[in-house]
Amino acid sequence: MDRSVLYHNPRCSKSRQALALLQERGIEPRIVEYLKTPPSAAELQRLLGLLGLKARDVLRKKEGAEAGLSPDMKEADLIAGLAANPAALERPIFVHEGHAVVGRPPEKVLDLL
Repeated sequence: MDRSVLYHNPRCSKSRQALALLQERGIEPRIVEYLKTPPSAAELQRLLGLLGLKARDVLRKKEGAEAGLSPDMKEADLIAGLAANPAALERPIFVHEGHAVVGRPPEKVLDLL
């Protein structure tokens, strides 16, 4: 398993800032461009466990609404919806040595170092 992974959207300024902060500290995470390679429902479930969050906590409001997803949905349905609509997933998500954090603000990724 990789020591560090960044679920990254290169078009997102916050995601780019988080990556730059990591690289400035010598961390070169494996990059998962999650819009090109969406995490499966099982992978999302694993990520949520590492984050200690529920699916509604990583749901982007605007993109979620556009995809017909709501924070009021059942957890399993929302996870399936996020797997099918990765643009509705909050970004970036940084996983480091078995822990994870949403990089909002980008400096939060440094909490795991």
